[in-house]
Amino acid sequence: MNRRGFTLIEIMISLVILAIAILGLATTTGQFMHVVTTGQARAAATQLAEQRIEQILMDPNYATIDTAYAKTETSFPGLTGYTRVTTIVWVNDSLNYKRVTVVVIPPTVTDTIKRTIMVAAP
Repeated sequence: MNRRGFTLIEIMISLVILAIAILGLATTTGQFMHVVTTGQARAAATQLAEQRIEQILMDPNYATIDTAYAKTETSFPGLTGYTRVTTIVWVNDSLNYKRVTVVVIPPTVTDTIKRTIMVAAP
């Protein structure tokens, strides 16, 4: 007697193999989505830091950059949960410059983005 088709055991083994493959893909996809989300948050935080640095560098009033930019901000259009802290320290040595540090804390990333520049008096 010649029978065609699959036995119940063959089908069950195939389903187990398929389930293992799907679980593996689901885990990989979840990790990939986490990496993408974290990368987007870091990119947005870097952009906020660089934006503040550019604003300070383009400001022609060296004497007033302390009062204009040294602050903590938490409201950014389209970016909820981000915090940007700008500190400006005047370094009184023979060169007379200000150390500007911008720290951005993204909501979903454990580390912060930090940029520091030196701005010299004209």
